[in-house]
Amino acid sequence: MGEGKRVSLSLLPLSVVSVVFALIISFASLQLCASHSIFYESFDDNFEGRWVVSEKEDYTGVWKHAKSDGHEDHGLLVSEKAKKYAIVKELDEAVSLKDGTAVLQFEVRLQNGLECGGAYLKYLRPQDAGWASKEFDNESPYSIMFGPDKCGSTNKVHFILKHKNPKTGEYIEHHLKYPPSVPSDKLSHVYTAILKPDNEVLILIDGEEKKKANFLSSEDFEPPIIPSQTIPDPDDKKPEDWDERAKIPDPNAVKPDDWDEDAPMEIEDEEAVKPEGWLDDEPEEIEDPEASKPEDWDDEEDGEWEAPKIENQKCEIAPGCGEWKRPMKRNPAYKGKWHAPVIDNPNYKGIWKPQQIPNPDYFELDHPDIEPIAAIGIEIWTMQDGILFDNILIASDEKTAESYRVTTWKPKFEVEKEKQKAEDAAAGVDVLSGFQHKIFELLYKIADVSFLNAYKPKLLDLIEKGEKQPKLTIGILASIVIVFFSIIFKIVFGGKKLKPVKVTEQTNNTTVSETPNDQGSSGEKEEENEKEVTNAPRKRSTRREN
Repeated sequence: MGEGKRVSLSLLPLSVVSVVFALIISFASLQLCASHSIFYESFDDNFEGRWVVSEKEDYTGVWKHAKSDGHEDHGLLVSEKAKKYAIVKELDEAVSLKDGTAVLQFEVRLQNGLECGGAYLKYLRPQDAGWASKEFDNESPYSIMFGPDKCGSTNKVHFILKHKNPKTGEYIEHHLKYPPSVPSDKLSHVYTAILKPDNEVLILIDGEEKKKANFLSSEDFEPPIIPSQTIPDPDDKKPEDWDERAKIPDPNAVKPDDWDEDAPMEIEDEEAVKPEGWLDDEPEEIEDPEASKPEDWDDEEDGEWEAPKIENQKCEIAPGCGEWKRPMKRNPAYKGKWHAPVIDNPNYKGIWKPQQIPNPDYFELDHPDIEPIAAIGIEIWTMQDGILFDNILIASDEKTAESYRVTTWKPKFEVEKEKQKAEDAAAGVDVLSGFQHKIFELLYKIADVSFLNAYKPKLLDLIEKGEKQPKLTIGILASIVIVFFSIIFKIVFGGKKLKPVKVTEQTNNTTVSETPNDQGSSGEKEEENEKEVTNAPRKRSTRREN
C-alpha cells in the first residue's frame, strides 16, 4: 500500500534530468498524501498470495500479472476472451464510508477495446453478510459497484449503491441515472467516484467531472433511495363501468344511401382507343430462330427441347402486340368502406388509476446508510481479453486521488496518446484536429443529456463512427445535428403515424383493405386514404395495356 508506480523512463518524451526531477516530485507528493490513502494496490508485485481467485466453477478466466502494453508498469490482466472472471482482495480493516469524504478510484486500460463486457469493481460488505473469498461470485453482497460496462445498447460507467431499507431489511440496488459513457479508445483511463458528506456523489473520468448527483434525490437514482410516501393500492380494482375511451363512433351516424362500399377503386377507361398499328396477332416474344438444340440434349432425360424466347422485333416498332386491353383508371364513384365518424365520449372518465395509500416501506433519512467496505472484488464476464486493472485506491481526501492520477496515470496516458498519434500518422489514419476533438467532446456531453437517454445508443454509435472518419467530420456532424433536431422535434411536438393501407390485386379489378382511424368516414378521411393508395407503388403495366 502507498507505494508509487514505476514508469519507464525510456518511453517518456523528457530529458533524463526532467524525468528524475518529476520522479522526485511524484515521490514527495505520494508521501505527503500517504496519510489519506486508506488502501492502495499498485500491482507492482505479483497479486498471487494477496488476492484470492474464486474457485467457483463458472469462473474459468485466468488472471495474470502483466505489463501494460508499451510500459514497464504492471497490472492485473484479463488474459482470455469469452470467460467469466472473479478475484477478490480482503482489506486489513473494514472501511466506513459514512463519515467525511470517501474517494474510490482505479485505472482500466482496454488494450483490445471493449465490444461486450464489464470492467468494473465491486466494493464488498463484511463476510458476516454471507460470503467467502474462495466462493466469490455475482451473488456476493456488495455496497457499491463502480466502473465501465459496455455491450449492445449498454454503454455506461456504472455507479450502483446497494442500500438497506430500514423498514423491511431488504437490500435494494439503486442505479445512478444517466451515467457517463465509456471512452472508446484503447488508452489507460482513470475512474473516480467521490462520495461527500453532504450526500453529493461525483463521477470523474481522467480527472474531469462527468456526472454530479445527490444520493437522496429521486432525479438521480433509480429506484430512489428514499421510497415514495404513497403507493398505488394493490387491492383497488377498476369499476366495470369505467369507460377509458376518449372518442367513440357516433351512434347516430347513418351511412349515406349513395355510399357504395363495393365500388372498385379502379375501372376500365371506356374512352380509351386502341392505338393505330397495334399488332393483335403478333406475340410479344418469339422463339429464337438462331437457337439450336444442343448435341448432348437427351429428350428422355432432359425432356422435349424448346427454343429460348426472345423479344419480337416487330413489337419494338409497333405501338404494341397481342390482345389489346383498355387501361385502368381511378373510379370516381369509389368511396371505400364506410365508418361512422368519431365524437367525444360522453361517458369518458379518463385513464383509470388505483388510489394512493401510505407506503408501508417509506422511511426518511438525512444521509444514506452505506455499508462498510471489507473487500474489493472484480467479478466480470467479457468477450474481450487485454483488460488491465491498475492503481486501485480508496482515500479520504480528493487531493490524494488527484495526486495519484498525476503521478501514476498521467505519464502513462501521455505516452500512450503520443504513441497512438504516431501510429495513426504512419498508417495514414487521419487524427482529429483540436477543433474536431472539442466538437466530439461536446457531442458526447449532449448524448448524456437525460431526455435523450432512450436514443443514447444510436447517438453514441453515430458519434463513434464520426471520430473514426475525421475526413467526413462535416458530413458526420451534419448527420448528427439532423438526428438531434429530429429527436428534439419529435419529443417536443410529437408525431403522427400514417395508418397502413393494404392493396390486394385481383384479376380484373383492385380492392382495398383499410385500417380505420379515429376520424370516422368523413370525405377528408377517404381522400387521405385515396392519396395514400394513389402514391403507393403500382404494378408496372405491359405494352398491351397502353
